[in-house]
Amino acid sequence: MPNVSIVMAAKNYARFLPMAVESVLAQTFTDWELVIVDDGSTDNTPAVVRPFLADSRIRYFRSDKLGQTRAKNLGLRLSRGEFVAFIDADDAWSPTKLDKQLAVFREKPDVGVVFCRRSLIDEQSRPIPAKPAPTPPRGRVLDKLFVQNFVCFSTAVARREVFSQVGAFDPQWDLAIDFDLWLRVAKHHAFDYVDEELVQYRTGHGNLSKKLLDRVDTAFSIMHRAENRYGVAEQVPAGRVAEAYASTCRTLGYVLRNSEPVTAAKWYLRALRWPAGRVLSVKGLVASALRFASGKREPSSHENASVNR
Repeated sequence: MPNVSIVMAAKNYARFLPMAVESVLAQTFTDWELVIVDDGSTDNTPAVVRPFLADSRIRYFRSDKLGQTRAKNLGLRLSRGEFVAFIDADDAWSPTKLDKQLAVFREKPDVGVVFCRRSLIDEQSRPIPAKPAPTPPRGRVLDKLFVQNFVCFSTAVARREVFSQVGAFDPQWDLAIDFDLWLRVAKHHAFDYVDEELVQYRTGHGNLSKKLLDRVDTAFSIMHRAENRYGVAEQVPAGRVAEAYASTCRTLGYVLRNSEPVTAAKWYLRALRWPAGRVLSVKGLVASALRFASGKREPSSHENASVNR
């Protein structure tokens, strides 16, 4: 039985998939299996995967348009390792990623999830400059995680027992499925991280504005359900709950401010419904108004596209 199962759900990412698989093959930790679930790709994904199947650690399954949530759950069911790692088919790992994360698990048996930092790459795999991300929290992180999902999906490794306790990805959601999962996990388990950029996260190759709007709508639904069904409100102070809703609105306002200032202003106005960070919301509203008045429009940046809700 492999020590680590790596789950990859792929659909029409044949152009990116070799880089992702090769980054797994390059791991200094070698006791792993890679479970690839091809969710009804219509490109040449099967042909791209075929040469990699010469390595017995790589297992390939073809599904029939399950959707990303069910495809990932199928990968989980087919996996066998004590630990489960995730990698999206358009991302890539540094060679020491698993080694360094498993060292944290060995040192801290109470930790359920270990993640790491990420760097950004574009559609052509070129590095994208970005401001350093804030230092993430560790330990019991539910209140902070409720405000901002700081665990990038392709960076995460979890103990298998975590899924036995809280379940898998919820098929109700098509987006932000990791946010919902991590909230459930954080109620019961500690989180930790490796303070290095060990994942290359690809961004900028989708419909940014539409995806962000959909993700924010989903994030609100997930937060609302977490409050009412998961009992998050019992563990997260009311002020932090308000901060979560307001900061989610401000995040979308910030992302859209240069390209769609009117839409951004509406999100800043929505953020004003909650008292948390009202000064920041007003500043964002003013900045949106100034951008609109200037008549200048700029596309949303790759860095902004990395919002991981």
